[in-house]
Amino acid sequence: MDNQEIRCPDCDDDAIDRRSFLKVASVAAAAASVPLFATARAVAAPTRKSAAETAVKALYETLNDDQKKTICFDWDYKDGERGLLRTFVSNNWQITKPHIRSSYYDRKQQALIHDIFKGMINPDWYAKFLKHLKDDTGGKEWGDEQSIAIFGSPEDDKKFEFVMTGRHMTLRADGHSVDHVAFGGPIFYGHAASGFNEEIHHPGNVFWAQAEMANNVYKNLDPKLQEKALIRKRPPEAEVAFQGEKGTFRGLLVSEMPEEQRKDLQKVLAALVDPFRKEDQEEALACLKREGGIDKCYLTFYKDGALAKDGSEWDNWRVEGPAFVWYFRGTPHVHVWVNVADDPSIPLNAKG
Repeated sequence: MDNQEIRCPDCDDDAIDRRSFLKVASVAAAAASVPLFATARAVAAPTRKSAAETAVKALYETLNDDQKKTICFDWDYKDGERGLLRTFVSNNWQITKPHIRSSYYDRKQQALIHDIFKGMINPDWYAKFLKHLKDDTGGKEWGDEQSIAIFGSPEDDKKFEFVMTGRHMTLRADGHSVDHVAFGGPIFYGHAASGFNEEIHHPGNVFWAQAEMANNVYKNLDPKLQEKALIRKRPPEAEVAFQGEKGTFRGLLVSEMPEEQRKDLQKVLAALVDPFRKEDQEEALACLKREGGIDKCYLTFYKDGALAKDGSEWDNWRVEGPAFVWYFRGTPHVHVWVNVADDPSIPLNAKG
């Protein structure tokens, strides 16, 4: 693999030899071999030697002083509008002005950023992510309308975090620099496959299969439990702060569900984390387990915003526990807000 040439999608036809600045294949292969629900050993949370984090360090070493002034920040840098910038999440934003596929970055840097991106996601989802980004930017390719920032420094033993943003994307790589949280902090994904106002059943939406699985759980509940799970009005989409043990939750407590439906919900949970790298999958599930597991969560569906008027399908739904929120908003198109930790006192910094 060290001799393999890599191309940043549509960045340039010239191949870029990665041998001298990126040796991460063995780390990525090890992460990919980890069972999703492994519990017999320590969780494989991302580290400074993970594939994405290794590429972040390699990228940082290529940045000139002017680039560092623009895209690199102190760990606790606060923005006037967004607050603590490294923790901010939104559905459509640019953390810095330069786009990845622009003259601001040279070809090697673009390729390294592409390696970081690939390192943060499940390889099986790579083509799906490229599709959603292309659909969501009017046909533009990966990197045309995404931007990045680095907080702290990956060159030493101090904390650092890489953040990639754009329409329907906030992804993070932090080498486990941030305590208690999964994914390095709150993340976001979404897709508008058939236009801003998606059609019923969301044709072509790469994330809609997650909702189909959740809807099947609902359909298999008995009517009384369906009534508990279904409420009238959905909350604002960015309302994904943790409520803790004593929160005011709405919906159906998972521990009240029959065993078969609880098993089905576990499969939904596996589908929710599946787009991301194995290390983040495991860390998210471990955080959930430390806060009481899926049985402490509530499953909620919302009548508000349903595209199917006959009640056959719910576009908007949520799985929420003391320090776990996965909010799938399917109208007018898919927005998914994710906030997972093992400590409910961690504050949220989000804006819809």
